Amino acid sequence: MFREIAVVLLIGLLAWAYQAAYPPPPKLCGSLGGPPITAPRIKLRDGRHLAYKEHGVSRETANYKIIYVHGFSTTKDNFGFVKVLPQEVIEELGVYFVSFDRPGYGESDPDSKRTLRSLASDIEELADHLGLGLKFYVIGSSMGGQLVWGCLKYIPHRLAGATLIAPVVNYWWPQFPANLSKEAYYLQLPQDQWTLRVAYYTPCLTYWWNTQKWFPASSLVVRRPEIFSRQDLEIFSTVAGSLTPMQKVTQQGEFESLHRDLMVAFGKWEFDPMDIENPFPHNEGSVHLWQGDEDRIVPVTLQRYIVQKLPWIHYHESPGTGHMLSYVPRMNEAILKALLLSRK
Repeated sequence: MFREIAVVLLIGLLAWAYQAAYPPPPKLCGSLGGPPITAPRIKLRDGRHLAYKEHGVSRETANYKIIYVHGFSTTKDNFGFVKVLPQEVIEELGVYFVSFDRPGYGESDPDSKRTLRSLASDIEELADHLGLGLKFYVIGSSMGGQLVWGCLKYIPHRLAGATLIAPVVNYWWPQFPANLSKEAYYLQLPQDQWTLRVAYYTPCLTYWWNTQKWFPASSLVVRRPEIFSRQDLEIFSTVAGSLTPMQKVTQQGEFESLHRDLMVAFGKWEFDPMDIENPFPHNEGSVHLWQGDEDRIVPVTLQRYIVQKLPWIHYHESPGTGHMLSYVPRMNEAILKALLLSRK
């Protein structure tokens, strides 16, 4: 009798563990019972849809065409880069912007096979669907900066220039000196150290770790104030009302948006960015990296090491600035002009 009870309990425990670790299916936009489709979307080669939003001057009259890549726990609508950019600067330069929901976010279909290569392909397809020409610019902020690394690796021939704004760093990139990455890693809150360990070593448990109630999970998801600089918190207080509500960000499911983001960003990469070759050997374009020295989310020490390894990157370090460079007044004007008007 005891053996039978034990077997039943074991089966129940395994069933609970499986259910806890296995995410529910996403609620696709436009599906029965799913969120509505409110934004224009393109259909990709694999059948997925990518939602986008256009800004600035028209495509037809633009001198420069830029694809902007949003960061973690946000969407195409939280386009701080343009929101604080003077309209007269946009019109004077003749800049067209398009931002898009990354897979699983907002109104873009999830991609269960998402990689840095597939994300670069999404960007290339978006450019082709919208007729942006043979070459275009890319700007990525925070987690979106990792997609710019993907573009530099996989589609450099399509780029006229690129900018990374406080791009998130993977602590396991092979070329980081162990002592440097370890020191930066342990500057994080303990709960974030564990979140990234799970994403790297046991990605199959990412959903469970970020939904279980026994231990605190990612502080980024709940935006704990300790992870932001004083300037970041001041910016939050002024822009909070204009940010996309979290229920819209993750309306298709947290796993295919936030959790898969962590798995791709901090999992095992297909390449080390520090191995990327200069995409503009004849100075026909430029790559820029902007970083605040008070950023508590992305360690400035690791960014400095990256640009030492890649001297062809124009490095701009902003004193007293935190992670939210995209919302700092006048900063975006400098970022934009450096990308469009400078040559090495």
